[in-house]
Amino acid sequence: MSVEILKYLSVYLVSMVKFIGGPLAGVAAGLTYLESVLLTVAGMMTSVVIFTILGEATSKWLAARRRARQEPVFNKKTRRIVQIWQRFGVPGVAFLTPVIFTPIFGTIVVALFGAPRKYIFIHMLWSAIVWSAVLNLMVFEFGDVAENLLLSIKF
Repeated sequence: MSVEILKYLSVYLVSMVKFIGGPLAGVAAGLTYLESVLLTVAGMMTSVVIFTILGEATSKWLAARRRARQEPVFNKKTRRIVQIWQRFGVPGVAFLTPVIFTPIFGTIVVALFGAPRKYIFIHMLWSAIVWSAVLNLMVFEFGDVAENLLLSIKF
């Protein structure tokens, strides 16, 4: 496999799991700003597609498991997730997904609450584009400043 393909693949795969890792991997791999932006968006959106489908299956599985174990529907964790959903809805969760949540967790949250797939894709796409452009710009433009700062700190 070509070294160039491995560079692209690394940015893409990292972005599927942890969004901020995409821009960092893009700089580390020596990619251009545009290549890194596109691969970061593609990675997040791949997770969104996969986990939108899995989110529905996961929801059904969790509900059946909870009924079988006779567990209460609400606990501390589920209450927190419900509060986030009620406060922000799909656009808010999509906005927060790249920087606070992971593409996987953010997608599962909106899928579990029954948001339509089209709505999930649209909001996650604009969020991925905006945050990819911003985070890649920050990493590409200010990465050496941060690197020099970290290297100058004496531990």
